Amino acid sequence: MEQKKLDRINELARKKKSGIPLTEEERKEQAALREEYILEFRASFRAQLDNTVVRYPDGSEEKLADKNKNKSEDQ
Repeated sequence: MEQKKLDRINELARKKKSGIPLTEEERKEQAALREEYILEFRASFRAQLDNTVVRYPDGSEEKLADKNKNKSEDQ
């Protein structure tokens, strides 16, 4: 996410926290920015998990299993 958007999220949060009410437009903007941030965070975290390898004391390695894939295959 662009730094400009992160700064705007923080600016709106500070304004709200200080007791200054957000306008309806600002609330909608804040909700949209938060949703975008969460989607990008989840995608980044998923990519990190997809590339995570467990190393055992014996030197062997195993990629993390995707629990969601296993559930859908069982059904």
